[in-house]
Amino acid sequence: MTVVAVHVPSKRNLARWVGKLATLLPDWTVTSFDEAEPDNVQYVVVWRPPTGGIAEYSNLKAIVSIGAGIDHVLADSKLPKGIPIIRTVGEDLTQRMREYVALHVLRHHRDMPRQIHAQANSVWKSFVVPIASDRTVGVMGLGNLGAAVAVTLASIGFVVRGWSRSAKNISRVESYFGQDSLPAFLSQCEILVNLLPLTPATEGILNAKLFAMMPKGSCLINCARGEHLVEGDLLTALAAGNIKQATLDVFRREPLPSDHPFWQHPSITITPHVASLIDADSGGKLIAKSLLAFTSTGTCTDLTDPVRGY
Repeated sequence: MTVVAVHVPSKRNLARWVGKLATLLPDWTVTSFDEAEPDNVQYVVVWRPPTGGIAEYSNLKAIVSIGAGIDHVLADSKLPKGIPIIRTVGEDLTQRMREYVALHVLRHHRDMPRQIHAQANSVWKSFVVPIASDRTVGVMGLGNLGAAVAVTLASIGFVVRGWSRSAKNISRVESYFGQDSLPAFLSQCEILVNLLPLTPATEGILNAKLFAMMPKGSCLINCARGEHLVEGDLLTALAAGNIKQATLDVFRREPLPSDHPFWQHPSITITPHVASLIDADSGGKLIAKSLLAFTSTGTCTDLTDPVRGY
């Protein structure tokens, strides 16, 4: 009998994931970390697993991340070495990210935060903005999600440039790659979207030095990981006018503490990690497909490289 143990922080969501995977894998045993017999478990499906939790399973064949990123798995200091890690990506998640980024790029492009502020103060004031073809949007990270987002923004009419670890060839997207090209990439980015994977090389990349490379009064959208952003540097950049507005979906601490200065900042829009929220119905199908493929062949489409970090 093949046994899968599942961990998600929310007990209510845990029940949904266990139930959905049990339905999709009727010949397998699907249970939670708390109820599993460690020696019987071959696979774990996790989001933000507890430190040392995965190490309890001595016969593990693979780890599945509930999400496109595997940084939350690699953050476990007691993670056993050499176990394959499978990420979860699919059209549902990609479409959600395309929608989220398009929404907030257009909000910043049309200066909606200022329009909303005017309405709140009963002020009738028109704001003239350029058309999309006169606005440059930069996308950092051109993996599955980033590439799809870049194509979507180009289809709306924006001038789109992308930056990634290696060269990419995406229609209507000007590609920059490698650390040396970062200043040139940023020099024209009036709206910057971060979709980088979180690795030691990218942690803290959204910092004062980077903001200084962007045109004064640019906007930032971070929907990758909270650890990419140096929070104090953003607040300083906003105060100085180097950054005009920011939309943040991810944070170093989640939920974001109620006394955090981001909550009340007039130039920051907060969303609670919902840009590409994965649910048990759509995510379960993707995970079941990956598990069945891996069991049958020893590999699957979304197998990652833990050394690289994605």
